[in-house]
Amino acid sequence: MTDFYDALEKRDAAQREAALMAALPGAVAQAQRGTAALAEVLRGVDASTITSRAALAKLPVTRKHELLERQQASRADSTNRDPFGGFSAIGWRGLRTAQGARRVFQSPGPIYEPEGHAADYWRMARAIHAAGFRAGDLAHCSFSYHLTPAGSMMETGAHALGCTTFAGGVGNTELQLQAVAELQPHGYIGTPSFLKIMVEKAAEAGGPVASPIPSITKALVSGEACPPSLRDWFTQHGIAAYQCYATADLGLIAYETSAREGLVIDEGVIVEIVRPGTGDPVPEGEVGELVVTTLNPDYPLVRFGTGDLSAVLPGTCPTGRTNARIKGWMGRADQTVKVRGMFVHPGQVAAVVKRHPEITRARLVVEGEMANDRMTLKLETSGAAKGLATAVADTVRDVTKLRGEVLVVAPGSLPNDGKVIEDARSYQ
Repeated sequence: MTDFYDALEKRDAAQREAALMAALPGAVAQAQRGTAALAEVLRGVDASTITSRAALAKLPVTRKHELLERQQASRADSTNRDPFGGFSAIGWRGLRTAQGARRVFQSPGPIYEPEGHAADYWRMARAIHAAGFRAGDLAHCSFSYHLTPAGSMMETGAHALGCTTFAGGVGNTELQLQAVAELQPHGYIGTPSFLKIMVEKAAEAGGPVASPIPSITKALVSGEACPPSLRDWFTQHGIAAYQCYATADLGLIAYETSAREGLVIDEGVIVEIVRPGTGDPVPEGEVGELVVTTLNPDYPLVRFGTGDLSAVLPGTCPTGRTNARIKGWMGRADQTVKVRGMFVHPGQVAAVVKRHPEITRARLVVEGEMANDRMTLKLETSGAAKGLATAVADTVRDVTKLRGEVLVVAPGSLPNDGKVIEDARSYQ
């Protein structure tokens, strides 16, 4: 018998839909009332009439690049400065209440996100539970605890579930393996690529081949793709790894279960699949862009376009969870890519080029296989390129927070296809 996180997961589908649609007008009204940005986007909309998916589909989609643009414009406005671009209903000073102060995070872009006041603000406990974690477990968390919210997202969810966490953060593999050996955590939470690195390093250090980290028998991985081949590799090394799909803006969107059939949609969001570049829902099963409406009163995003591609799976989960399922991450609707758990935007490539006037054209190429991403910025220049590659590599790291190689190529050799970022990785 499946151990559900709560009764919401096994609701009758019609009951769930009715509850979501009943909550939708309030969410739209809160967005209009509480945020300057969505008050403008939804101007003239009667929130009381948004009681169905058909009505929701008539509202405009707000995409991530618009959020970034509004934040940038607002930060530059000395008369009405708002680091959140008018999207946060609690605002800057609202982050501190009688319950205590909360945090502000910076995701690549940069985009700033507020952390609201709910104990499990990003609703991650549901996914952590589905991955097998239970109250009393020690979870080794290797998501970043600085700048980006990933570490806090997972930690607050684990704490809500009753788990204790070790704040491993990113990097320092040897120190993290020492902590694993001495603390004996029950499970791992982090990117799949870093878990693979840890397992391989533990094996090199003399750990058993089949299970180099014997205390870790379960994992919740996110931040990048985890194809079946890598999931099977973890299983061969004694770790049952489950994926979840979440963003810093929306929190948990969907999570994997023991059925291993796609990802079950979270109970706190309304998910649509739309034709890329539009807000029009596609037929069930057709691949399109994930658009999400969150019922979060602190950060009430309505029809937020993630830029990620997916499709709805038919039927319901064999575990007994009754919410709809998506196939998982199937690529990007735009040229934005995720490298080692971090988004890289075309605008960041433009920012690098702007700092070096010698560059006439640039193309960022991401290659390799999972857990071994390689990022190369190929440049055409107008003159002498002596020392340029080193200088640009420093700029790439400064702008994207990632290391990358720089290759100066002959003028006219880059393809004239409009691509700023080329994702040439293999996910097989």
